[in-house]
Amino acid sequence: MRPIIGITSYVEPAAWGVWRGVPATLLPHSYVRAVEAAGGRAVVLPPDPESAEVLRVLDGLVLAGGPDVDAARYGEPAGPLTDSRPERDAGEFPLVEADLPILGVCRGMQLLAVAYGGRLHQHLPVVVGHDGHRPEPGVYGSHGARFAPGSLIGAIMGGDGVVNSYHHQGVADAGRLTVTGWAEDGTIEAVEDPERPFLLGVQWHPEADGDVRPFRALVDASR
Repeated sequence: MRPIIGITSYVEPAAWGVWRGVPATLLPHSYVRAVEAAGGRAVVLPPDPESAEVLRVLDGLVLAGGPDVDAARYGEPAGPLTDSRPERDAGEFPLVEADLPILGVCRGMQLLAVAYGGRLHQHLPVVVGHDGHRPEPGVYGSHGARFAPGSLIGAIMGGDGVVNSYHHQGVADAGRLTVTGWAEDGTIEAVEDPERPFLLGVQWHPEADGDVRPFRALVDASR
């Protein structure tokens, strides 16, 4: 049987058919495609503060991208551009403790860092001096990334390379996680927990580029 991979999801007003502005549990289908292409069976997980009980039926977990993590989670007031969903945080933070392989994507990586005692840059352009990590609404950036030799992400990616980018926040402090990837401007691009068999966060969106490699590594670790 294929490993069952849970993917966390959004709850946002959406439109389809005759319906407009209806609250919907949704997720870009690129995540599902990536998990399936990697050999897994994707299950979408709506935000739920009692979500830990679903872990009994999962083999692995993807913490998907989305809105900002609530700044209160790392002890700071929210900045003017921070757009958080506390209900989603309430459903996802308990999942990090799961004894499962975990892949965090974009927001998912940031959530992992905060869960491990770290904190975030609430608006990255103020730190790096440019908008290259989110050039325009709905437009991905692109930049080089380097990975620590001997790291999990280095092995997955086969060395340094080019990744996409769509985020306005970034990891300032990875807490107890090990930083294993960096963008050209020094932005943290990958974090890992070497004490666990598989816990990896990537700041970019491999699913949007059809890059199955991080998802295949997750699925293989979930078998």
